[in-house]
Amino acid sequence: MTDCELIVDLRARRIETLNDFWDAVSEPCGLPEWFGRNLDAWSDTIETRGISEVIDSHDTLTVHVYQRGLFGGHRQEAHVLAGRTTSGRVLGLPEGCPVIPGGPARGVGCGASQGGGTS
Repeated sequence: MTDCELIVDLRARRIETLNDFWDAVSEPCGLPEWFGRNLDAWSDTIETRGISEVIDSHDTLTVHVYQRGLFGGHRQEAHVLAGRTTSGRVLGLPEGCPVIPGGPARGVGCGASQGGGTS
């Protein structure tokens, strides 16, 4: 693991469903083809490790999304994702944003920040 942050910016993507979310994070997060595309698989990937070399090689994963589609309103899927926290630590998110942390300071957030892809 290195002392760096993986930022995945999905604000240019339309994220309406969990499948849209899995499609959007698969490549930048280095998820294998056999990735389970479900919340348990995501939890294993970001907390247990050993599934994605890309995620494993970073200390922090931050995914930026707009508060619309899957992450807008009161979508159950977004709330389930937001409930996937173990550390309670979130990286500078605007109030009211759904958050999907996993492990120390790993998460998904919405709002404005610099960048348009992954780093």
